[in-house]
Formats: sequence, C-alpha cells, structure tokens
Amino acid sequence: MPIRNGWLPREGLTSDPVGRFLKKTAFNPAFTILFLLLARYTKKGNDLSILHETSHSRIRKLFYLGLVRWASGYLDNGVLNNWTADTYDWHKEIVLITGGAGSIGGKVVQLLAEKGIKVVVLDVIPMSFETTSNVYYYKCDITSPTTISSIASQIRKDVGDPTIIINNAGVARGKSILDASEKDVRFTFEVNSLAHYWIVKEFLPSIVKHNHGMVVTVASIAAYVTVPNMVDYAATKAAALAFHEGLTAELTTRYDAPKVRTVVVNQGYTKTPLFEGYNSDSKFLAPALEVDTVAESIVKQVLSGHSGQVILPGFANLLTFFKGLPHWYQKRARSQGGSHMMKWNGRQVLDLEKWNREEGSGGESASTVLVPPSSE
Repeated sequence: MPIRNGWLPREGLTSDPVGRFLKKTAFNPAFTILFLLLARYTKKGNDLSILHETSHSRIRKLFYLGLVRWASGYLDNGVLNNWTADTYDWHKEIVLITGGAGSIGGKVVQLLAEKGIKVVVLDVIPMSFETTSNVYYYKCDITSPTTISSIASQIRKDVGDPTIIINNAGVARGKSILDASEKDVRFTFEVNSLAHYWIVKEFLPSIVKHNHGMVVTVASIAAYVTVPNMVDYAATKAAALAFHEGLTAELTTRYDAPKVRTVVVNQGYTKTPLFEGYNSDSKFLAPALEVDTVAESIVKQVLSGHSGQVILPGFANLLTFFKGLPHWYQKRARSQGGSHMMKWNGRQVLDLEKWNREEGSGGESASTVLVPPSSE
C-alpha cells in the first residue's frame, strides 16, 4: 500500500490540485522569473512586454508575491523547528498511536509498519486488519490515566520508550446541546481532549530527556468553525488545537527540548463510518476526504521529521481566518452549517450507558472513531 503521489487526488477534480498547480506556476517565483528574464533580455520578449504592459506588470507582481511566499515558508519552517536540525533513524524510532485499530489510525499504522517502523497501538477493540511483527497492540482505555500508566510499563518492557506520539483518537455523538446527555459530553471531552494530556504526561518525559521525538495532535477543521449538533465535538477539537499550541511553546520555554517536533492535523469531513450521513455541500472546495488521503498526509509529515500543520482540504486554510471575519458572516456560516448533521447517522461501537469513567472501575470506553472490523 504505497503512498499515493499522483496529481489528481482520490477525491477527483477539486480545488486542491488547482491550488497546487497555481503554487507551482503563478505563485512560484522560479517559474515567473523566466518570463521577466525573457522580457528583459530578448527582443521579442521586450516587444511583448511593451505591447502587453498590464500583463507584464501582473507577472512582476506575481513574482514578488511568490518571493514573499517563499520567504514566509522559510521562516515558518525555521521557527517551527526552532532553527535546529535533527535526524530520525526509522529503524530505531517507536511510534505510539491511539485509536490505531482501524479507520484513519489503522491506515497510518499500516503505512508506517510497511516501512519497517515499530508501531504501538492503543485501542479498546481488536485490530481490524492483519498486522506484522513490528506492530504491537495493547487494549487500553485512554480516558484512564491509571490504565495508561499500567500499560505504559508493559510497553517499555516489550518495545521501549516511544519517540513519536500520535494522538489520533476521536469520537463524535452528533447531538445538540440540549439533547446531549452528561455522559455524551463527558465522553467526548475525555477521548478527544483530556486523553491527550494523559498520554503526553506518560510518554513525553522520555522524549524531552533525549531532546528527540515528535507529538502529533489530530484535531479537525471543526476547531475553527462550529456548526449545530457538533458543539461538543468542535469544542474538544478547539481544545486539542490549543493543547498543541501550548505544548509547542512549553517544549522550548519550560522543558529545554527544542528538537522535539510538534504537528497538528486539521482535517475536514472524512468518509469514516462514524460520519455517515454528514452532508458536505461544497464538493469542489470542501470534498469528502478519503481515509487514505488523510492517513497519507499524516504519515508524510511524520516521516519529514519536521514540525508543521496539516490542513485538509487545502481550501480549509482560509478557515484559520474565520474568527477574524465580521460577525454577520460568521453567524450566517454557522447557521448554514446546520444542514451538515441533519441526516447524520454515524455508527457507534460503544454502549455509552455502560461506559464508566471512574479510574480502576473496569468500565470500558472507546478510544477512536470506531466501526465493526467487518465494515472497514
């Protein structure tokens, strides 16, 4: 299952390949400078630049915009990685991922395992696919710090100290604020937000000690835009984003670990069984993402060994400015989003009435966007 590198994504012709094309051409100074050089140093080019002065002026502006984009990207990479270099030996690294038994997490596990990387999976359901000897599965309720601590000891004994943490686990209940029960809300926050703290508190000290490793936080574009029937979900994803931002700052200001990388993933609606019935009303700008598309993007970022942010689809980058827009637009957009969850019937594999969040109680909770293995 190699990583796809084709020009056209699995989702078909969307705004993403168009955007990539523009970045490689109109907003690529290495491309636009060719036209400027021809206009300056060739007679025909000079004649055309005089004849089409407006077009020449626009190309010149695109060149400068491209330079600004390049410079900004250079600064981004430098600042996010604290101007430090680090080397990853993928034969020695150990990746720990929550919710890796199936769906997006499962695809991430498969892609990493195929490269010979050791992967530790924490989940409450059995693996939904055949695994290799470099994949280690531990049944674990990630909402319980006590359980995590106990299993962590076994992981260190069996595999070693994880060097890369992927907080992938996530759940959604799809209810309005008044319809959601206390268990619905608590469960969503326990899995989508609080578990990040418990996992990191357990495994980050070793990473900090060696000043080497990575923490990946899988959030959502819901961290930027909240729509009806997803209020608790969006709140937890906004909390996950804040967790990533705060952890990034603390690594240098509190733990003296500038080489530890952090990644946040803000993906849009993905075609997992949990989100069946979700309505995406813009197939071109905000298409329904394939599970493989999201998983591959996560793996590519991890293998780069660099800090960063993964936003899918590309159009969702504009949503990072959403809260700075006028309130009349924000309120209208959230209200229009009310249709997204009207027919949502995402499947759950957990009887929430049997979920018990008390530590040591023996109750189980889900740790991922889960579906029965047969439907994967």
